[in-house]
Amino acid sequence: MRILLFSLLSFLFSTPIWAAEEDAFIAAFGEDFKTEVEKNKIPGAAYAVVKGNRVVALKTMGSRAVDAELPVNSATVFRLASVSKTFAGELAAILAAEKKFSLDAPVLEYVPNLKFKTAGHASGLKVRHLLSHSSGITPNAYDNMLEDDWGLEKIIPRFDQLGAMCKPGECYGYQNILFSLVERVIEQSTGEGYGPLVSKRLLEPLDMDHASVGLESFLSTANRAEPHVFTRRDGWIRVLVEPNYYRVSPAAGVNASIEDMAKWVMAQMGHKSRVISPDLLKTVTSKEVRTTRELNRRSWRRHISDAHYGLGWRIYSFGDDDVVLHSGAVRGYRAFISYSKDMDIGFVMLMNAQTRSIDRLSASFWDMAFESRDEANKAAKAAR
Repeated sequence: MRILLFSLLSFLFSTPIWAAEEDAFIAAFGEDFKTEVEKNKIPGAAYAVVKGNRVVALKTMGSRAVDAELPVNSATVFRLASVSKTFAGELAAILAAEKKFSLDAPVLEYVPNLKFKTAGHASGLKVRHLLSHSSGITPNAYDNMLEDDWGLEKIIPRFDQLGAMCKPGECYGYQNILFSLVERVIEQSTGEGYGPLVSKRLLEPLDMDHASVGLESFLSTANRAEPHVFTRRDGWIRVLVEPNYYRVSPAAGVNASIEDMAKWVMAQMGHKSRVISPDLLKTVTSKEVRTTRELNRRSWRRHISDAHYGLGWRIYSFGDDDVVLHSGAVRGYRAFISYSKDMDIGFVMLMNAQTRSIDRLSASFWDMAFESRDEANKAAKAAR
């Protein structure tokens, strides 16, 4: 009885205080966002904050293109760049749970012509190593060739010129081309195309009405954000959509609006279990490999104490708290998604500009969130 009474009193005291602190920090972040966007004259930006199964804040600013009066709204579609990896990781985990293939299956079963300079390295490579960037190969291998308009059929045979840094699973090296080989695993195992499967199994069930996969879908969307880069002479200028990273669709091929991304992060927090089960969420956020380089990222290094990569997701440690997240960058766009399961808060942001502002704002959001939570806990203890 005493335990029940104490729990009830704790709830009654702490919930209103935390709610007030939560509202205050979300409002304060909104002001920071507005100031950052205006100060840096960022062409277009949007963010959303999710609490539980509700969107508690959503704001859009700026234009879809600096040379036109096309305001960004909640349905405006942006490129997600590497945030696309979160969709690939979860689709793979869903299909693996359905026994379409195993996450521990050898990659050579699906890509038999994959070879490396280090003898026997390819034979030890598993599907989970692709999804966790733990293939043991130098980071961003051959991304430069992708950017130079090389097709994958020409790039993949060249992996036989690369030696291994470590055995598969033993070290981290971020990849786009190797990561995208999961597309072959998925398509060969199901007999269906990767893009249609992402739509059928994830986008449509989650009512992500504006989201799509691929260049053609993006360009056919009327309400889309155009890419921008910064020049010293002219400031932000509109540029053409860079098509090459759409060739590695699991790594960088998804497009979505801020409305869509609010639904996606809500699903990661466990509020759409009919589509993404709790067991699936545990699978993709397993700490597969430590990512020590992340501890030195400019905007995050004073906040985080450890960092790992799961299956398509990063996990940052803020002391004893974990935030699951991923960022994305491709010419003219930045994207960010994150959530804390314990706090039941999600945060997403999109920009049609190649800017570090999104890093500063994202790190600041979580710093403010944990500080507010800690202040609420102190106040609750004092109230008892």
